[in-house]
Amino acid sequence: MAKAIFTTSESSAYDDQPEVRYHFPETYLRPARAAVGDWVLYYEPRRTQGPKSTTGRQAYFAVARVRSVVPDESTPGHYYAHIEDFLEFDRPVRFKEGDHYYERGLRKADGSTNKGAFGRAVREISDAEFEAILRAGFTRELQPWERTPVGVAEPPITYPERPLVTLTRPFRDEAFRRHVRKAYDNTCAVSGLRLINGGGRPEVQAAHIQPVASHGPDSVRNGLALTGTVHWLFDRGLISVDDDYRLLVARQGMPDGVGGLIQPHRPLRRPERHEWWPHPSYLKYHREHVFKG
Repeated sequence: MAKAIFTTSESSAYDDQPEVRYHFPETYLRPARAAVGDWVLYYEPRRTQGPKSTTGRQAYFAVARVRSVVPDESTPGHYYAHIEDFLEFDRPVRFKEGDHYYERGLRKADGSTNKGAFGRAVREISDAEFEAILRAGFTRELQPWERTPVGVAEPPITYPERPLVTLTRPFRDEAFRRHVRKAYDNTCAVSGLRLINGGGRPEVQAAHIQPVASHGPDSVRNGLALTGTVHWLFDRGLISVDDDYRLLVARQGMPDGVGGLIQPHRPLRRPERHEWWPHPSYLKYHREHVFKG
């Protein structure tokens, strides 16, 4: 096994859905197969649109595990890496900070950037380099309510002495909640309520669209910011969301007194950044397997 970098962007010509699959040509089969059972980091390049695009972050933005590599039956010479345990970073990590390159192979002997190395969309990375990027991605400034908790405290994330690649369930849950709240500006996607307690802590919760128990990833695109009551309704399949991001309400089972909060066909409030909008595949899963409409 060996850790690796997978390069991808929203406008990739490949059939990528980073939380689920990574699509690549046979050129990268060896390093991709070597990563099966191990961890990879996702990297967004400078070019995200056309040949002259320079809008990419040039940064590592997520970690995941490669479950398997299989041929693409519809495109000869191409393969899919099936992904699990996907988790976005708290902050994107630029490929270099000052004179420090996180990947040694991206720096030439004269100290300049090895642009040719960026041409390898899949490349192996050492354990030490991987660990340094991972820690940088999850290093953040604590919020006021985490420094001095008021009321019901949410314990701040703690970093174990051993490598972070354990990425325990509590670690993932706390990171997912933080990322979803940020994407939705601490505002409920259904009701539009933005509740902040006296200590500055947001009361909105982070709901998985496709549940974790059903292999739903810890991705913002598989999340909704919801108030406690709306979260309860969503998890029990009493409400859902259609492909036009409008609210669906079950015909039976809805508790009395929530009619003013839950209105059928109301547009869902979405994040400002389009890449954080709920992904259609997760909404479809919720409608087909959770919703009681």
